[in-house]
Amino acid sequence: MKKFLYIISLLLLSTTAHAALNVFACEPEWAALTQQLAGDKVSLYTATGALQDPHHIEARPSLIARARQAKLVVCTGAELETGWLPVVLRESGNNSVQPGAAGYFEAASVVHMLEVPARLDRSEGDVHAQGNPHIQTDPRNFLPVAEALGQRLIQLDPSNAAEYRQRLADFMQQWRAAIAKWEQQAAPLKGVPVVVQHRGFPYLNNWLGLKQVAELEPKPGMEPSAAWLGKVLNDLQQHPARMVLRAAYQNERPSEWIAERAHIPAVLLPYTVGGTAQATDLFAMFDDTIQRLLSGLQ
Repeated sequence: MKKFLYIISLLLLSTTAHAALNVFACEPEWAALTQQLAGDKVSLYTATGALQDPHHIEARPSLIARARQAKLVVCTGAELETGWLPVVLRESGNNSVQPGAAGYFEAASVVHMLEVPARLDRSEGDVHAQGNPHIQTDPRNFLPVAEALGQRLIQLDPSNAAEYRQRLADFMQQWRAAIAKWEQQAAPLKGVPVVVQHRGFPYLNNWLGLKQVAELEPKPGMEPSAAWLGKVLNDLQQHPARMVLRAAYQNERPSEWIAERAHIPAVLLPYTVGGTAQATDLFAMFDDTIQRLLSGLQ
């Protein structure tokens, strides 16, 4: 009997030692990055899908249950998930993944933020006090995020530190090479005037040198009325654009309305991993983004 119990205890210890680190990722891009850095050392759960608006998610019991089991929560931050994540974390009762704990990681905390408001006025729509949270549209932002996230994985799971370091080094090398390739391919896009459906592309614009001349939303997060779209169309007579951009999760009607009347292409961008059939991982997401933008010039 003692021998049997001893064997069972060894098996339990072995299972514990090799158990994957449970990671709760708020958005697909951070799940994909975690996968790149950790491989099979983590068990991943993604809280939102590529065709969902990450601003507006219901704090479902299933999310709370997943957060309760997590050892690491990886999110954008900068108030992107403020409508649902605080409730999920609070109701989970998991002290190790609360803000400020080692098991809580915000990508935006290590990125230079754009569009930080000089004053906060909620009447101006979905404005974020810490800046625009859509940092995933500039691949350069993934470099500091990967570095910080890799260190956090090492901190939480030191037994696999060597593998995390190697995978981080490999990713950084491959990612820098990919950025150079994308920038070379995207050279024709510099200075191209574009319309955006939502104020979700400042990082993409900043990276590629796109010139944003109009937004279809009268205020961030507010659906445009027919009268407002008419005003935008009139403004485009004075400041023409080459294409209108929208994220895969957004309603296509406003951008299609403008595209038809302004005689410019409506370009759907994946925005995150899984946003299009081609955007199967982080590398493919930017491959597809660049190709779709270049196609919009033709």
